[in-house]
Amino acid sequence: MTRIAYINGAYVPLNHAVVPMEDRAHQFSDGIYEYLAFYGKTPVHAELHLKRLERSLKELRIPMPMNPRALLGVMHELIARNTYDNGGLYLQVSRGVARREHAFPTHVLKPTVSMSVAPSKLPKSSEYTKGVAVISRPDIRWGRRDIKTVSLLGNILAKQAASEAKVKEAWLVGTDGMVTEGSTSNAFIVDRAGKIITHPANERILSGVSREVAIALARKAGMKVEERPFGLDEAKKASEAFMTSTSAKVLPIVSLDGKPIGSGKPGPVTQKLLKLYAAYLAKSVGHEVIAL
Repeated sequence: MTRIAYINGAYVPLNHAVVPMEDRAHQFSDGIYEYLAFYGKTPVHAELHLKRLERSLKELRIPMPMNPRALLGVMHELIARNTYDNGGLYLQVSRGVARREHAFPTHVLKPTVSMSVAPSKLPKSSEYTKGVAVISRPDIRWGRRDIKTVSLLGNILAKQAASEAKVKEAWLVGTDGMVTEGSTSNAFIVDRAGKIITHPANERILSGVSREVAIALARKAGMKVEERPFGLDEAKKASEAFMTSTSAKVLPIVSLDGKPIGSGKPGPVTQKLLKLYAAYLAKSVGHEVIAL
């Protein structure tokens, strides 16, 4: 089946979706992206992703290419034109096309808007029930991680290290010894009293949509959540750990740098939150997504 993409107002076969050589996202990573999941052709948390897109574009002084409602309409249309019932949608907005020069062009550019969809898979059921392993890596990224820029080389290198170590994820550690987040996820630990701890949403992390939803669900259920930095040593002494992301949702972590966290099995706090998230997701799209 031919995959259909969207670029600057046109729906075209994916291999016909091209941008000019001097597009600033191509030459400078001067652009913003979002990635969201859809199930049964229903986008999940689309409004939250578009709100974050608008904020990131504002930080880079790139104009919103169209209003959020119109962008949402394009998303629905693109998903409908492809054959996948479940998958992920990638949306990218660049500053536009101009002769190569580091400073912003003095004339107003028309942002380049592109979208594509692809099938995606949830983690294996055994990863939800048995948990996964992560390693720690130095956080070498730039200082504005809260902006969802297409420049991801630091994340890529950390994810590659995790792949070569045959683990699920790499947790990034700053020069101060604090865990910021994962290469493609947000990081959480649970202390001995059952309190969930995660890095606050500031310039050092990209606050994921799944992170925000998980925190809201936990607090609504009466679970204690504290947003503060935590160190690598504290993480290794935690009773539980987990990650959140668009792809993984809420995924238990049972090992860090080759050593077990807590009992070495998914703990009760993580399991409760995972069930809350699974129920919430099923209600959002009208059918079960995570089979526990």
